[in-house]
Amino acid sequence: MVKRLVGKTAVAAKCAAGVCDPQVTEGLQSPAPNGKYDLVKLRGPGVFLGAQVTKQGGSGDITFVALEIDGRTVVNLSYSAAMSWSLTQMNPYGVVLLQGGGTKTITIGYPTPLLYKRSLKLSVIVSEAGVAQVLANVVHGGA
Repeated sequence: MVKRLVGKTAVAAKCAAGVCDPQVTEGLQSPAPNGKYDLVKLRGPGVFLGAQVTKQGGSGDITFVALEIDGRTVVNLSYSAAMSWSLTQMNPYGVVLLQGGGTKTITIGYPTPLLYKRSLKLSVIVSEAGVAQVLANVVHGGA
C-alpha cells in the first residue's frame, strides 16, 4: 500500500485499476456421486475475478453450480437451466455455458470484480448419475 498526499491529508492508495496478488485456486471432486461438494472456499477480504466449473459425464445435467459471497447467493443454477435459458454466449448476466469434448463448463465473470469481505464459496450439488468428475477454478486477488 502506497500513501500519497491529497490536500493536507495522507491517503492510502489501493491497487488502482488492477487487482493485487492475482491467483487461481482449484477444486476437484473425482468421482462425483450424488451430493454437495464445496470445491473452493476462500477467506476474505478479497476480490473475485472469475470462475469456471467443468463437469465430465452425467445423465441429465441436473448438477447445480452455486457461488456464495459473504453468505449471499450470487449464482445458483444447473447445467440444464443454463442451456434452457440460452446462456451459451457472452451476456450481461455473467454466466455462460460452454460445451465440447464430452465436458460442459459453466463460466462466471462480471465486467467489474466482486469484493468479498469475509468469504467466497464455490459449490456443486450433483443430482444425476454418471458424473465422472467436477473441476473448478476461481481467479481471485487481494482487496
